[in-house]
Amino acid sequence: MVTFACKKIPQEDLIRCSFDLKKTSYKLLVYLLKQKNPLRAKEIAEGMNLERSSVQKALGKLLEKDLLVRSQKNLESGGYIYLYRTKNKKEIKQRMKDIIKNWYENTHKEIERL
Repeated sequence: MVTFACKKIPQEDLIRCSFDLKKTSYKLLVYLLKQKNPLRAKEIAEGMNLERSSVQKALGKLLEKDLLVRSQKNLESGGYIYLYRTKNKKEIKQRMKDIIKNWYENTHKEIERL
């Protein structure tokens, strides 16, 4: 938790605000950060007790935000499946730091304009 002036900002809010994530996308990101191996959408839905369509929508949002990696696994019987994992945790943290630094610099400029 971070304290800013008169308000405490929970870690969840920092992450959600940094990447503009809705609650399901945030929970999915945290869930995948804890996984050791890439997972299919069906496995994620089962593990999180969510509808697969909700998971697929959240996966799409996280892919748009470039927080996930999607790989394709070809099946011997034909066809393929997609597997999902998060980007490197250090990379995600650095992106958050960059976003917050940019916010700070813009905020500082606005204050100077007063």
